[in-house]
Amino acid sequence: MWEHSVYITGILFGLAGMAMIDWRFKLAVFRDWKRTLKTIVPAILVFVVWDILGILLGIFSDGDGQYRSGIELGPHFPIEELFFLTLLTYCTLVVWRFLDSRIKDGAS
Repeated sequence: MWEHSVYITGILFGLAGMAMIDWRFKLAVFRDWKRTLKTIVPAILVFVVWDILGILLGIFSDGDGQYRSGIELGPHFPIEELFFLTLLTYCTLVVWRFLDSRIKDGAS
């Protein structure tokens, strides 16, 4: 039964790792949480719309992965997808802010 939580556990582990990096370098949430939410939430919504369109057009479908929870937010839209999109956007923002801060530090 535990195998149904493997995928979401991995995603949550990734989010925790990103949060630790963010906390250490004060890059996103730990620098300005309001600004971070204003950046991440619209990006997640764009990807959700992208996924919904892909589902409606028959491009995306959910597989029969044994490692998923089985909880779906809609047809062919597992809850893990929402967590993955959050990880994707948060990771992108953290990496961007990290590289931007290093480039600015090097230019000074």
